Amino acid sequence: MNLDFLEAVEALEREKHMPKALLIEAIESALVSAYKKNYGAYQNVRVNIDQETGDINVFMRMEIVEEVEDPYSQVSLEDAQEIDPEYELGDVVEYQVTPSDFGRVAAQTAKQVVVQRIREAERGMIYDDYIGRQGEVVTGVVQRVSNGTVFINIGRAEGILSVNEQIPGERFRTGDRVKVYVMDVKKANKGPQVFLSRTHPGLVKRLFELEVPELQDHTIEIKSTAREAGSRSKIAVMTHDENVDPVGSCVGTRGSRVQAVVDELRGEKIDIVAWSDEPGRLISSALSPAKVEMVLIDEEGKSATVVVPDYQLSLAIGKEGQNVRLAARLCGWKIDIKSHSQYFPEGTDLPETGEIVVETVTHISDAVAKEGEEASEAAGEGLARSSSLKSMRKAELIAFAEENGIELDPKATNAVMIETIAKAMEER
Repeated sequence: MNLDFLEAVEALEREKHMPKALLIEAIESALVSAYKKNYGAYQNVRVNIDQETGDINVFMRMEIVEEVEDPYSQVSLEDAQEIDPEYELGDVVEYQVTPSDFGRVAAQTAKQVVVQRIREAERGMIYDDYIGRQGEVVTGVVQRVSNGTVFINIGRAEGILSVNEQIPGERFRTGDRVKVYVMDVKKANKGPQVFLSRTHPGLVKRLFELEVPELQDHTIEIKSTAREAGSRSKIAVMTHDENVDPVGSCVGTRGSRVQAVVDELRGEKIDIVAWSDEPGRLISSALSPAKVEMVLIDEEGKSATVVVPDYQLSLAIGKEGQNVRLAARLCGWKIDIKSHSQYFPEGTDLPETGEIVVETVTHISDAVAKEGEEASEAAGEGLARSSSLKSMRKAELIAFAEENGIELDPKATNAVMIETIAKAMEER
């Protein structure tokens, strides 16, 4: 080993981006093991590689002690001082013991160590690369399918798409190109294992980001995603620019953008709704395509009762409850669906204003907690009464108040009048 060896190490440093000092240190450590294997397993030796000339020297290390117990690693003070009178107890004496044919052993060992270190470094770099790509979508080529598990070439690594992470009914053949979601990355002896998914809700979000420029520049944002892979997904979007329609941006001209995502997901239906910070509005939108009449919010229990027209009940619930289930995941609220006739007394109608009625009814849980079933029934009647009041015009509200001895401000809005009447009725 000489200057050619050092030049080779420097070339590896540039090509593989591995520190030269790390390679030299690894080779020295391996040469110690090689020396002990070939020339004396019990000797305490140190190997030094001169980084200027490339020369290798092996030194036997002996600790200076009063009484020698191990002749392979200890030397007496008297013998050490014969070499140098300056030695003291506890010092270490080094003898050069480089064998004449050690260069051949060193070259073979160095080659093995360098190859191993390069493999480890490359595995480490691949791991670092893909661990930083968790949560992203990558395009890969199917290499093989074994017992349902699909192995996909995603560049410098092989990804694993397990049966549980595949869209139901989806089939793969060798050579197919497919977009997959990087779910997890783990270290393994043969290199990093990259676990992929086609069912993760994040796949829908990332696919839209690839298709919609407004998502890429953060003009609009996907706030929430809910998915049942292979069947239906819902996404809630919001805009940071009032001049940009978030839903329209995701749909695209003649539905081109959403259709591209649907095609990639093998025909999976996708509902795109507008995000709202108001739970009632968000829940109403999330139940699309069903129309909603009324949303009653229980903030303490984070639950909502939604009233829909009778003919919309099955649509709001969805096949096997899918629509309401996805809406609940999208909003993070428990949702109970009621038809108009189930919730309201016969003959009660909501005003045809085109607006969705939203009420916060946290007092229901308080009443139930304090007074049990009777209070619950009373609160329910109060809600029905409140809903009935909403269907009245101003003149009818004033007449109702006079009949019940309740004072109203004739100049007040309908909402204020309803609140005043409802409060007075509750106090009775």
